[in-house]
Amino acid sequence: MLVPLTRQKFEQLIPLIATGPQYKYYWGKFANFLQRLLISVVVVAVILLVKVLFRLVTSPILFFVGVVAALFWLWYPIFQASIRNIKCRRYKYSGFFRGRILDWWITEKLIGKQETVNSKGELVIVENREKRINIEVGDDTGFSVELEAPLRPFHKEIVRGQMAEMIVMSNRPDLSSIDDFSDVYIPSRNIWVSDYPYIRRDFFDGVSSRLRENRQPRRQNSRRPRRSRE
Repeated sequence: MLVPLTRQKFEQLIPLIATGPQYKYYWGKFANFLQRLLISVVVVAVILLVKVLFRLVTSPILFFVGVVAALFWLWYPIFQASIRNIKCRRYKYSGFFRGRILDWWITEKLIGKQETVNSKGELVIVENREKRINIEVGDDTGFSVELEAPLRPFHKEIVRGQMAEMIVMSNRPDLSSIDDFSDVYIPSRNIWVSDYPYIRRDFFDGVSSRLRENRQPRRQNSRRPRRSRE
C-alpha cells in the first residue's frame, strides 16, 4: 500500500528542528562530548587572546560570538540533526508505505581502529566492529528497499512476512520513483528498525492507525525496483 501524504503531514513527521531522539543520536559517546568541549575551550581561548592582543572592547557582537563558541558542545548536535532533517525535507512529495519483511540478515561493519601494544612490545591494530541488521521491505508489485541499522536485542522478534511501514520520499507527484525512505516500523511487535530516527514516532503512530483502518492497497507499477541505505 502506498498512500500520498500532504506536505503539512510530512513536515510534522520529519521536523525541521532536531527532536530528542535525534539530538541523542548526534550527542554520541563520551569521547564525542569531550571533542566538542575541547573545541569550545580552544575557540573561547583564541577569542580572549585576540581581545587582549588587539585591546578590543567587548562589543555585543564579540560577546555573542563568545557565547556561541562556549556552548558549541551543547548546540552542535542540534545543528547536525537539523541539517540532516533539511536534506530529507527537500523532497517535494512523500507517501506512507506499507509492505512486508521480505528478508533479513546480519552483517558486521568496521566502525574504527585502535593501535595498541601487546605484552611483547609489538604494535597491534585492533578493529572495532559492530553487528548490523539488514532488512529488505517490499510488496507484491516488485518494489523493495533495503535498510541497515545497528543490531539490537529486540530485533530477534523480526521474522519474514511481518507487516512493515515507513515514509517514502520522491520529487514526482505520483511517487512513481522513490528517492529516499525513513526508518521502518513493524506494528505487530512495536519495533523500529533505524540507524538515524528520522520520524516523530508519536505522529507516525496516529497516521499509521488511521491509514490501516481506512485505506485500501494502492499499486504503483512504475516505482523504482530497489533502494538501499546504510
